[in-house]
Amino acid sequence: MVTARVPLQTPQIHTCQIIALIPGLSVRGKARMQKWITIASTLFFFFALSVIYHISPKTNQISPVIPSSNSSLPQKQIMNYRGSIIFVETSDSLEPSPLASCSVESAARIYQDRPVFYFMKGPTANIRQDVNSAYPTFSLLSALENVYIIPFQLEILFQGTPLLRWYHQVKPDQEVYWRHVSSDACRYALLWKYGGIYMDTDVISLRPTSLENFLTAEDLNLIGSAIFGFSRHHPFLWDCMEDFVQNYNGADWGYQGPKLLTRRLKALCKLGDFHDVEDLRCQNILYLHPQRFYPLPYSEWWKYFEAWETNPDFSNSFGLHLWNFMNKEHKTVVVGSNTLMENLYKTNCPTTYNVLIQGTKGSGATKEE
Repeated sequence: MVTARVPLQTPQIHTCQIIALIPGLSVRGKARMQKWITIASTLFFFFALSVIYHISPKTNQISPVIPSSNSSLPQKQIMNYRGSIIFVETSDSLEPSPLASCSVESAARIYQDRPVFYFMKGPTANIRQDVNSAYPTFSLLSALENVYIIPFQLEILFQGTPLLRWYHQVKPDQEVYWRHVSSDACRYALLWKYGGIYMDTDVISLRPTSLENFLTAEDLNLIGSAIFGFSRHHPFLWDCMEDFVQNYNGADWGYQGPKLLTRRLKALCKLGDFHDVEDLRCQNILYLHPQRFYPLPYSEWWKYFEAWETNPDFSNSFGLHLWNFMNKEHKTVVVGSNTLMENLYKTNCPTTYNVLIQGTKGSGATKEE
């Protein structure tokens, strides 16, 4: 015989019944007490909701963890954000360099109201196990609330763009500058799909910019590819990707990066000369003066490793491109050297400086970008 379980019935006693049992209360007194009990209950209810809200995790935020590289890019989540800051690492490195850490940290501090996405090709599911102890830079960056480290695969990223056909045809082991041309391709695809501001991992952010569609002059004749920003699906980016494939020349340094951006903008507008520190406009694209991100030209990259009697005035700059590709001698930030680079680290990425530079007694060698 099957017996059904009947839940125990707990007798229900309401506050009005309790009040009715209190001797000596008039009808008016009982009504007043009932009113105050109702008000107190309501206030307690909202107080409890407030406590629960503050101690519970927010479902509309992404936890800065390292997802499995087996999955595709979290496109829906990333597309929900506007004005994101994007970095990309196309080598197989599993540990960001101190300079890359400084770049990401400085952006996270300057753009606190924006997500900072660090796309890395190297990480796989294997580093999910005890990643913080094995790779201290991941722990450092993940502690920043708006930084998200996202493993990615080139083929998945290039899907839905002209770059996929190029990727299937190119032979990476025969490319002289594979890391750099693949990085050029990634930055076009990432901005096309998600929009935001792209920065190289040797750019230190100084102050925020609210600009959306912009390019920056590297010098008076060339557009730099280290920093530029566009809204999602901007047609200029699609033109860049088509040009990348149709006119591909991986043996010519910069042909897929600065030279490509320069020829595409010149195809739209006749670029005039800069006057003072004023920016130019080409249709809906702002063309920024070199002072905005390249105040020291590439020929003077070494000055970042010099001790200055008076630090230079970067009041017209949003950030600094440090020309790390020129650093063939792998100069490092040395604790106590009072170089411009050390002072930039101290001011703009203090956690990186304390953990990766001071913590290793200045052994944080910069890697080639």
